[in-house]
Formats: sequence, structure tokens, C-alpha cells
Amino acid sequence: MPELITPTARLHRSWLAARDDWGRGVHQDGSGLKPSDDVDSPEGFADWVRRLRDGADESRPLPGGLVPAIYWWIVEGDEVLGAISLRLRLNDFLRNAGGHIGYGVRPSARRRGVATFALGAALAEAARRGIDRVLVTCVDGNRPSARTIERHGGVLEDVRDTELGRTRRYWIRTR
Repeated sequence: MPELITPTARLHRSWLAARDDWGRGVHQDGSGLKPSDDVDSPEGFADWVRRLRDGADESRPLPGGLVPAIYWWIVEGDEVLGAISLRLRLNDFLRNAGGHIGYGVRPSARRRGVATFALGAALAEAARRGIDRVLVTCVDGNRPSARTIERHGGVLEDVRDTELGRTRRYWIRTR
């Protein structure tokens, strides 16, 4: 049974296996991974995990227009299946293209309900934090993600061209 956990350096090898399943250099939605992050070395990985964990601290200023966010890894035992993040507020970019929640599931773990589970858990946390309406987006051609969002009550506001390409924008009520 999958669960959401706070990122931990203890799962370095498992996270690398998940990354390699995606492919090195491939963007992983919801992971908080930047191209400049050193995740191969234990020290670099621990620094990245620390940055993810600190990202939810709303009292800290964040660089480059970032907003506070909670990051989780989707795991089954010690196997990393994917990642999901809940952004605690929206800036202009997120309002237009990225939304409150981003998620990704490694290719070998897809079609097992992992994204549906993770999105439901993130929506519950958004409700606990008083976020009544959550914006969730996906690439226009990503039918599995669109179905996952719609399963959770996502109402399509529009499909628009954004910095991320043609994007479907859904709103989900959390209460």
C-alpha cells in the first residue's frame, strides 16, 4: 500500500533508482528537483532533501519567486514510486500554469492508482491548511493525469497556452 512520507536521505539509493526509471535529466513533476541539484553524491542528496523539507517554512524567504511548498515522496515500503508537492500559495506563474499541486509517478509504477492515492492525500492536507479551492494542472495531452484530477472532482476551467505548453487547468474544492 503506498504512503506519503517526508523526503529523507535514508532512501538515497531508492530515489536514484526511481530517477533512473524516469531517465537522467527528465523533469519529474512534484519533486522539487532542479537541473543544478547534485543528487548523485550522498552529501548533495542530503542538501537537496534538507531544502525540500525547509520549503514548507512560511517564515523563511525563498529565492527566485518560489512559494512555500510541502514535498512528499510516494513510497511503498522503501521503494520510491514518485513525488507530490502542495504549494501553499500561488504566484502569477503557478496561477497561470503550475497550480497548487504537482505530482509525478515513475514509469514502472503507473496504472496502479498511485497518483490517485497521492492526489487525494495532498487534497486532504490542503483542506487541513484552509485551502478551500486547489488549482491542479496537467499537459493537455496527458489523459491519465486529467482522469486522476477529474476523479477527485476537478472542474475544468480552461485549456490554455502557458510557459509549460498547452495546459489543462482544473479547480478542486477541498471542503
